[in-house]
Amino acid sequence: MQSRWSDAEAQSYVERYASSCPPDLALRVYTSRLIGSDPSLVLHGGGNTSVKTVLRDDTGKEVEVLCVKGSGWDLGDIEPEGLPALRQGSLLELRALPTLSDEAMVNAQRIRMLQASAPNPSVETLLHAFLPHKFIDHSHADAILAIVDQPDGEALCRRLYGERFAIVPYIMPGFALAKLAAESFEKNPHVEGLLLLKHGLFTFGESARQSYERHIAAVSVAEAYAKKKSVHEPEPEPEPEPEPGARFTSLAPVLRGLLGDHKRRYSLSLRTSPQIQRFLARADLDSVSQVGCATPDHVIRTKRYPLVLRLESTPDPRETIRGLLNTYREQYVAYVTRQSARKTERIVPLDPDPRIILAPGIGLIAAGPSASASAIAADIYEHTISVIESAQSFGRYETLPESDIFDMEYWSLEQKKLGAAKARALEGRIVYITGAAHGIGAACARRFANAGAALYLVDRDAPRLTELAQQLRAAHEVLDVSDERALRNSVARCVARYGGLDGVVSNAGIAPQANIAACDTEALEHSFRINLFAHQWLAASAVDVMRDQGMGGFLLFNASKAAWNPGPEFGPYALPKAALVALMKQYALEYGSLGIRCNAVNADRIRTHLLDEADIAARARSRGLATDDYYRANLLGKEVSADDVADAFLYLATAPSTTGSVLTVDGGNIAASPR
Repeated sequence: MQSRWSDAEAQSYVERYASSCPPDLALRVYTSRLIGSDPSLVLHGGGNTSVKTVLRDDTGKEVEVLCVKGSGWDLGDIEPEGLPALRQGSLLELRALPTLSDEAMVNAQRIRMLQASAPNPSVETLLHAFLPHKFIDHSHADAILAIVDQPDGEALCRRLYGERFAIVPYIMPGFALAKLAAESFEKNPHVEGLLLLKHGLFTFGESARQSYERHIAAVSVAEAYAKKKSVHEPEPEPEPEPEPGARFTSLAPVLRGLLGDHKRRYSLSLRTSPQIQRFLARADLDSVSQVGCATPDHVIRTKRYPLVLRLESTPDPRETIRGLLNTYREQYVAYVTRQSARKTERIVPLDPDPRIILAPGIGLIAAGPSASASAIAADIYEHTISVIESAQSFGRYETLPESDIFDMEYWSLEQKKLGAAKARALEGRIVYITGAAHGIGAACARRFANAGAALYLVDRDAPRLTELAQQLRAAHEVLDVSDERALRNSVARCVARYGGLDGVVSNAGIAPQANIAACDTEALEHSFRINLFAHQWLAASAVDVMRDQGMGGFLLFNASKAAWNPGPEFGPYALPKAALVALMKQYALEYGSLGIRCNAVNADRIRTHLLDEADIAARARSRGLATDDYYRANLLGKEVSADDVADAFLYLATAPSTTGSVLTVDGGNIAASPR
């Protein structure tokens, strides 16, 4: 591993933050980002850094403070405000206490903060405070974990680092670890850092560069040792499997439906790198994968161990998955029961579902209550594989006993990292939206994203679609819905991306105009392909997925007032829209028994790209109206927006007892009201 320190870049950080913080804090941000941007050092909010500096309090008095990474911040993109300041002198006084509970420690840290609105400081704040060094860096580097996760980890650390690092036996983060770390340093105050067994690496220094480069140097020693001392023959390359992605796409809805046991919904992430496939082909996969987490911090994301899912020769994948999941859950409940018996406080069990599924021939499948959670779990376990492979190559991978893992998994301060926000209406749901780049489709995308859904957005307008998808952190694909094969393949790609599908907003449409007798067949057929058949292809593909999941779902269609109240020369549009309402009712009739709800929204006179401005102006003139008055020509005398229509779609998506319904959103048009 090479140092990425740059004098010019470091100076640019000092200049960038000159008006808001002192140079040492700016450099703290710089080297924190260097560490945080390397996934072999830290992942997804892991690790922490600090600097001791001087700031002014609210009275203008200069105060010695510890600025330490705050909860919710990621080192890779941290800003100065992500390093809340605490009064260092007052923190040091806490060391004289014989004990300090976790709750008291959190309170003690918060009442010593300079800014009441700042994020909670790291649970390892006191460890940073009790060490005298100006800059301190902490990571869970893969190479270091391969060393400290060995049966003889302490002796191995001594051989590799001599007296350069103090070695700290594992104990839970918090007040006791902070005191032990300080005592370990004080026994040899010339050390460059601390090696925490089964945990990770701390380095320190009087400059940001010194602490950072000591960190890189320590990791490099571990990397070089693993490369030099590898004693095992590399695992043979696995035989290439036929389309593992296609196997996942067919398997994922079944797995997803069984995984939450109809009580919880998960997004799935598939990883299929060559390293993962080699790991899954290991002869000892069933044993080495069950050893435990590379570092205890990971347990809240990946659980203690993964589920190994072998489907190579099973005649009934659904029953095999069901049986393995039931066994996993039983084992988890037994683990919680065993460990809870040690506790004096009441333990509320977490869900017993696995977060990592290792499926030979398919890949690493991660499950999470959201798309981001499953991606985080997948990232972490990919690096766990790296740690296991490295540790096994020169020794034996060994982690903490289950009691220590349980204590970390059920530690209240660790659980807070996952957040305790109230679940949103569509949390855990996967929703596919067509015509998503503009108008009603874009409004639906925003509403559904705010409601917690994971989105797969499609449209023909690539620039607008990409911009919206980036804003919403949604998956997206440029697509012409009139291409049946492309549309069905797109639904399959949605399943490959998230593991399933819970609902669709079938919104894309066009509005051709012509006298119905004079309309040529080709133009009419094109309108039917987009305004009717594309809805059918999407609904049919979605139903196939929902049937395999067994969790119900929703199909929502964008109808039109033209289905009830067609206008002159709008027949090419009105005919397929009228058929679309019938299509919705047919799906409601035939799939209600599967819990699939099918509804439509009937909107009118919305400012969208369906008609161009010239058409709107002409329609307004034909009614003797100005354009703005045309949009307000309804019973309520108000213009209806795309957001109003999106609210209706969101309502129908979350209405558990409504199906076969048309919800009108047009400000009131009696001639177009459903009959």
